[in-house]
Amino acid sequence: MMVTVSIISVIIVALVIGLSLLTTSKGYAYKHTIDPLPQETEEKSNNND
Repeated sequence: MMVTVSIISVIIVALVIGLSLLTTSKGYAYKHTIDPLPQETEEKSNNND
């Protein structure tokens, strides 16, 4: 009985660590973008006119 509980516990811990590593690596792989400032967009539109 104790061996079964230990095996299940190890599987759950391994699953949690694996999912944590997966979500962390996906978070670091995300490409962040920055919106241009409103002043820059107005200057570009004024230059095109």
